[in-house]
Amino acid sequence: MSGPKTGAVLASADTPPLPVRSDDLAERLLRLAIPALMLGLLVVVWAWYVAAYQVPHYILPSPARVAQSLVNDWPILSAALLVTLKITFMALGLALIGGVGLAILMTQSRWVELAIYPYAVILQVTPIVAIAPLILIYAPTTQTALLICAFIVAFFPVLSNTTQGLKSTDHNLLNLFEMYGASRWQTLRYLKLPAALPYFLAGLKIAGGLALIAAVVAEFAAGSAGAQSGLAYRLLESQFRLNIPRLFAALLLLSLTGVVIFALTSAISHLLLRRWHESAIRREN
Repeated sequence: MSGPKTGAVLASADTPPLPVRSDDLAERLLRLAIPALMLGLLVVVWAWYVAAYQVPHYILPSPARVAQSLVNDWPILSAALLVTLKITFMALGLALIGGVGLAILMTQSRWVELAIYPYAVILQVTPIVAIAPLILIYAPTTQTALLICAFIVAFFPVLSNTTQGLKSTDHNLLNLFEMYGASRWQTLRYLKLPAALPYFLAGLKIAGGLALIAAVVAEFAAGSAGAQSGLAYRLLESQFRLNIPRLFAALLLLSLTGVVIFALTSAISHLLLRRWHESAIRREN
């Protein structure tokens, strides 16, 4: 009895995905077209307002001036963007390693959870602006301080979501693994980690945006200049010099960077969940 059933399950698991239906394709196009049209409408209204009321460019630059500044100042802005991206992705990587590792430790030992989790919560609820000056004093370099600040902010969503996912494993499946004599490592690898994957991916999407925000806030607090300055310093510099078009161009780069990070993390989540999890599978009815 078990042989045919197992074969049927394996056959269904190996079945190739169904072709994309026309209504699915139309829905995807609408998801892209409607935000694009809304953005275009906002840009048109922005340009009309500046031209109609003759707003000075040092108060509100036109979209054309912002685009021109983005092109003319691209060498400066791109170098600053690379610095900010480096801090953001390094902090996100460290947050993933530390958050997942600590979540596994806490779910394997109640004592570890009681000893560590309250301090992780304290770090999360403490405003990063308040502790950034202290980190800047004790860190060996400014870049290290920025990395620590971004790591602290991005760390907790990964830790909290992964911990919740590991604790949300189906109790019946846990009893089944115990009944078959599975070790703690086997239960963790084959049951708890797959069950926690959707929670972890949700935390990843949150941590990606928070890492960028924390990197910018830490740069504001540091106020570092020179070759290793990021986009936050370029924002401050543009404000002090009343170079508002460059300020808008830097803001545009930051916004686009945040959108790209969210899109990448969402794509990773979709690729890992699209074949089996309810959040990524389209309903048939």
